[in-house]
Parts: sequence; C-alpha cells; structure tokens
Amino acid sequence: MTKNMREKDIPIRKKENITELAGLAKKSNTLMIVSIKNLPSSQFQAIKKKLRDNATIKVSKKSIMERAIDSIEKGTIKNFKKYLKEDQAFIFSTLNPFELSAILSRNKSMSRAKVGQFVNDEVAIEAGGTDLAPGPIISELNGLGLKFSIEDGKISIRERKVILKPGDKVSEQAASIMGKLDIKPVAVGLEPIVAYDAKEDKIFENIKIDQDKTINDLKTSSGKALAFAVKLAYACKDTISLLLAKANSHEQALDRFINVQGGN
Repeated sequence: MTKNMREKDIPIRKKENITELAGLAKKSNTLMIVSIKNLPSSQFQAIKKKLRDNATIKVSKKSIMERAIDSIEKGTIKNFKKYLKEDQAFIFSTLNPFELSAILSRNKSMSRAKVGQFVNDEVAIEAGGTDLAPGPIISELNGLGLKFSIEDGKISIRERKVILKPGDKVSEQAASIMGKLDIKPVAVGLEPIVAYDAKEDKIFENIKIDQDKTINDLKTSSGKALAFAVKLAYACKDTISLLLAKANSHEQALDRFINVQGGN
C-alpha cells in the first residue's frame, strides 16, 4: 500500500488533528511528552489553565502524534517517536525544556495515595490526637504497628510511626489509614518524560526538576564548601571575615595560655 493510499484512508478529523499538532510543533521551542497517569481530571484541567500563558497542552493518540512527527521535516525530532506511549500528553511551549520542567514541578499538588502506588518520600503517622472513634480501625492501627490510646472517646497516636519508606508500594491497610487521617503523601502533576529542544535540535531525557530540592542542595553544598575553605585557610571575600575571627580567637586563646604559664 502506497503512502498516498494510506493517507486517503485517514478520516478528515484525524488529518485535522495531525495538521494541528505538526503546526504547534513547528512554531514551538519545546515539544515535551508528559505522563498523565493517575492524574485526576480536575487537577489536569487546573494545571492546563495555569500554563496557558506559557504552553499548549494536547492529549492525543499515539498514532496521531507519530503521523504529526513524520510530517515535520527535521532530523532529530524523528527519534521522538520511540518515547510515545499511552497515558501521555504533549506540551508545546516557547520556553526551553528546563524552564518548562521547573514550572511543572511548581504546579504539583498533594493527593491521597492509591493501593499499589509507589511513594517517593517517607510517610509517617505523627503522634497526637485524632478525630477517629474506636472501632474496626483499631485492628488496622495494630496491623501497622501503631501505638495509640483512647482519650475522651477518640483515638490518640502515642508515638510517631513511619508506615512507608521511599520506594514502598502502598498497601490496602496503609491507604485506608492515610485516607481516614487525611494524609496526602503523593505529589501529582504532569510528569516530564522527554523533551525536544527545537533551537538546539536535541532530545533531553531525565529533565525532572525539583526547584525547592535543588535550591536546598545548593545551600547545603555552599555551606560545606565554605566550612572546608575556612579549614584550609583559603582567603577570599566569602572567607576573610571568618578567617580573621578564627585568628582572633586563636590569639586570645594563646594570650590566656601565655598568662597562665607566666603566672606559674
């Protein structure tokens, strides 16, 4: 079957979708594939609304996007097809891939965990009172190893208890308890998978950017570097005041030692 014959078999609506997606890709700096798996529709629409000044989000079938990419006469973007799967959306933006990824990170929200989901961070039940009345839930608390007591007809958690570690799968018991305590441990949003940068004509993988974590890591590294520089007595504008203070402290200690020795 020739290419022209295959194109004749494509319904008009699909042809319009292909043309639209190809057009968006051609005029965008970034084409990004994001996962929308487990993302509630309400949150998807909220994120879409927030991004409308910076990006256009489209959900389309894999086959439609493949045909749209095929219609673009560029080199590297042709390799984009191997990343196409189900439960994905496509973002077209004038921003570069890393700016776009940072915005997506900032627009995540916390959600309740579903059975079978994996958690990225530690989940703990904190000590303190709850609004839960004694009943069948007691067996669930015991099952998770929680220590509790009954105070004024309500359950009170006596000790903090970690119920899930990073990478753990959410069990039915854990999901039930977290739901009853209104614990929302899962950050949901549009998860970047891969992005094509039209200016660089490059494809970037692993572009998830956690801005808060990155800033905290930089602050921690900066503090360690400063302490190390002072220890080495490396003089610069960031260390000079600390080095002078350290020298002054050593001078005072030496004076005290000399005075003590002289007194003897």
